[in-house]
Amino acid sequence: MAKNLIQIVILGAQVVGRAFARALRQELQYAKTTQQTGKTSAKTVQADRITGMSIQEAKQILNITDNDLKDLEKINKQYEHLFNLNDKAKGGSFYLQSKIYRAKERIDKELKVSSSSTTTEPPESSNESKSA
Repeated sequence: MAKNLIQIVILGAQVVGRAFARALRQELQYAKTTQQTGKTSAKTVQADRITGMSIQEAKQILNITDNDLKDLEKINKQYEHLFNLNDKAKGGSFYLQSKIYRAKERIDKELKVSSSSTTTEPPESSNESKSA
C-alpha cells in the first residue's frame, strides 16, 4: 500500500515538473520571438509582463487608436470618462475600473519607454560619430 502511494506521489511530481518545464520553455520562446520580430523592444516585453497587459489590449480597453497615443489629453479624457462611468458608487464594476486603471498604467509605461528611448538614442549616435 505504501509502495503504491509513493509511486503515485513520484508520478504526480514528474507530471507537474514536466508541465512547468514546458510552460517555461514556451514563455522563453515567446519572449525571444517577440524581441526578434523587432515590433517590440525588451522594455516593452518587460512592461507587458509587469502589468499583465499588452499595449494592444490597453488601447482596446480605453478605446484609442495608434494615432491617439500621442494625444495625452484624449487618453486622459477617455480614462476619466470610463473610470467614472464604472464607479462602484454609481452601480459600476470595480473589476472594470481596475482594468481601466491598469490599461492607463500600461499606456503610461509605453509612453515613458518610447520617450526615454527617443531621448537616449540621439546622444549615443552623436557619440559614435565623434569617436569614429
